[in-house]
Amino acid sequence: MKQHAHGSAVTGAPDRTEGVTRVPAQPRAEDVTRERDTSVPEARGEHTHGERPIPQPRVVVQRASVRGQILDALRTALVTGELTPGEVYSGPTLGERFGVSATPVREAMQQLALEGAVEVVPNRGFRVVERGARELAELAEVRALIEVPVVLRLARTIPAERWAELRPLAEDTVRAASSGCRATYAESDRAFHGAVLALSGNEQLVHIAQDLHRRSQGPLVGGPARTVRTDLLADASHHMALLEALTARDLDTVRALVGEHFTAGV
Repeated sequence: MKQHAHGSAVTGAPDRTEGVTRVPAQPRAEDVTRERDTSVPEARGEHTHGERPIPQPRVVVQRASVRGQILDALRTALVTGELTPGEVYSGPTLGERFGVSATPVREAMQQLALEGAVEVVPNRGFRVVERGARELAELAEVRALIEVPVVLRLARTIPAERWAELRPLAEDTVRAASSGCRATYAESDRAFHGAVLALSGNEQLVHIAQDLHRRSQGPLVGGPARTVRTDLLADASHHMALLEALTARDLDTVRALVGEHFTAGV
């Protein structure tokens, strides 16, 4: 974690080679192009009552894109344990690591603080939250209280062909688990669970469940050593079995699988 990797000059997705996530170099704020309506003269002072208001310039801003890439990179580093739980990281240090200024890093970290992944340390930076076995068990219990009744209700009402549409997402989790990469699996796992809950038509439910899901993903602090790939494959196998039970409207099997899925953890 002490060595810094600077961003590549090639734009696109973050580079995760050699275990370090790099964000492509981004244009400086002063280099952002401003497109103006050429049919209206440029403003040179205050408007008078007889003047027609000049439209605001249409600004092509890429800051949100930079912040989004940094946020994705930081989430990956948190899930894999590359950012160590309990450690404090500053915006400038992480900015140098990703090859960007400290500003988008701080903005991304503020979002992670809202999600409970990090906490602000005044005048120092952000501390990665340590999640022990008890906290993860509590999160799993809350997720089960929310998701199990919804999935059982959907099992009674959603036709088989709708469940068949989710099979590619379940297969994605199996492929991701086979890679042994926690970050890749975390993304595919959230996509599958989100798609299942989306069938309820309740956007607030999906949003809350996704937030809890994200909080529960990451390395366990102080827990026993585990075989990551084996655990991920076991978790992914639940997705495939659950879809089969949902398609058959086998409520007893659905109830058992969903309950086991949350209590087993990842």
